[in-house]
Amino acid sequence: MANKRTLKHAINGICDELLVECVAASLYGNEQHHDNAEALFASIIRMQCDFISRVSHPEPGMPAKRYYKDLREKFSAQLSEHVDQIQSL
Repeated sequence: MANKRTLKHAINGICDELLVECVAASLYGNEQHHDNAEALFASIIRMQCDFISRVSHPEPGMPAKRYYKDLREKFSAQLSEHVDQIQSL
């Protein structure tokens, strides 16, 4: 891990790109999935806020290297779930 600022910047950038893709999919997709798209927007924003706050406040008693590795793995897992949901719009 380089530093917290870089990690936060990367999380924000990835979530912003994910929101852009979600908007594009909702605009050019079916009108039937409008409610799903709104729920997905809210889910992406919650994910972004959650991971940004977790970067600033690591778990006590856990080595920093292991904590941030686990954080990146969990972020990647949620990211892939959101990408799959966007593809289904």
